[in-house]
Amino acid sequence: MITAALVGVFGVAGALLRFGIDSWFAHHSSIRSVRTDGRAALHWPWATLLVNVVGCFIIGLAHGLTAGLGLGAEWQVVLATGLAGGLTTFSSWTTATIRLLSEARFGAAALNVAVNLGLGFAAASAGIALAS
Repeated sequence: MITAALVGVFGVAGALLRFGIDSWFAHHSSIRSVRTDGRAALHWPWATLLVNVVGCFIIGLAHGLTAGLGLGAEWQVVLATGLAGGLTTFSSWTTATIRLLSEARFGAAALNVAVNLGLGFAAASAGIALAS
């Protein structure tokens, strides 16, 4: 019961952190959304990339900490499911990729998939290595 409550608390913390990061990128991208030549700047889902990579790092770190320090499995659940689960977003990542495809930005869409997966694997590995 305590584990479930902690997953909820950490999930709220992760969701609020994600909201803050999304808001920061939305504010700063709107300032620079018009090029000097008057055309709209092309968007890139930076906030989604950042939260997904940080979430992968947290999951790797949680795995490494519970294995390396002998912490209870509930701490991995709380950090990975709660904090990283509230922070990361698979749905936004896929929606951003579909948006890039609908704009006929096929290279950007492929890059979005590759960068999220590549950096996500690297971040998870770094988290495990850091905690081990």
